Amino acid sequence: MRVYLTHTADALANYYGERALAALRQVAEVRLNDSGRHLAGRELAEAAAGCQAIISYRQSPGEAETFANAPDLIAFHRCAVDIRNIDVAAASAAGVLVTQATPGFIPAVAELVLGMMVDLARGVSAAAASYHAGQVPVARMGRQLAGSTLGIIGYGAIGRYLAPLGLALGMRVIVADPHAAPSDPRLEHKPLEALLAESDFTVCLAVATAATERLLDAAAFARMKPGAFFINPSRGNLVDEAALRAALDSGHLAGAAMDVGRAPDQMPTPALAAHPKVIATPHTGGLTPPAIEHQAFDTVRQVTALAEGRLPDYAVNAAAAHRLSRLGIQV
Repeated sequence: MRVYLTHTADALANYYGERALAALRQVAEVRLNDSGRHLAGRELAEAAAGCQAIISYRQSPGEAETFANAPDLIAFHRCAVDIRNIDVAAASAAGVLVTQATPGFIPAVAELVLGMMVDLARGVSAAAASYHAGQVPVARMGRQLAGSTLGIIGYGAIGRYLAPLGLALGMRVIVADPHAAPSDPRLEHKPLEALLAESDFTVCLAVATAATERLLDAAAFARMKPGAFFINPSRGNLVDEAALRAALDSGHLAGAAMDVGRAPDQMPTPALAAHPKVIATPHTGGLTPPAIEHQAFDTVRQVTALAEGRLPDYAVNAAAAHRLSRLGIQV
């Protein structure tokens, strides 16, 4: 097997890792992206010429032009859970298999949420910034997590991990999800409107789909408890950023924290991140060695399966991937 890894040098270190790369080299001939740029379209196909598999970093999409110009390509492995930047229909039309990784970032993201809640409640970043600037910050009254209400929008993998952490801190925990209900009797399952009205800390963990575009809009922020905090570690397109800014400017919300936004690569929008009531991180929720290696090793196992003539796990279009027959794999 010959594999093309789309990660640039810095992305390779942060989002794949040396251990996974060494393991990949045990099962395949690996070609690295030495262009210094994130490749896409025909350019990606040409860079991967002669390779049977591409392992894709999040800034290298799987576009129709790539699949149309990569006659040797058999599989396109996304080194992440989110495959919205892959044209699966075009891959299927070309007979190329698409796979995704499994979520290894659950503890990492939940821990970042806890840190953001503490920071918002106690003004840690603001105080540190003052000291770094050579100033002595004003000692301000903080908020306590114990006794506060945590509202979790979306009871998926991260929500399920975060909820008991909130309970352990002495928080009341409310969950809003029309598709999943908590079995733990200590958790309250309520409609979104009730969660917004009652929560001191609202954490958005909903799945980003067309139906959840701007789920948090002006009406949603208006329903939130005055003086509440809003945290978004999920996806930027869940939030109407103009409405969030207005809620912060008016004083209705005490603050917000975000790891994502509508800037390129799902980064926080710089203008909103600069708001004095906002704490922002550059899409680092899953950026820990265990989280990154989890997904990288998923792709190693997928390439290994192909090399051994087996259908990889977490394939999303196996029935249409007729090029697998070149490896003796029948679907």
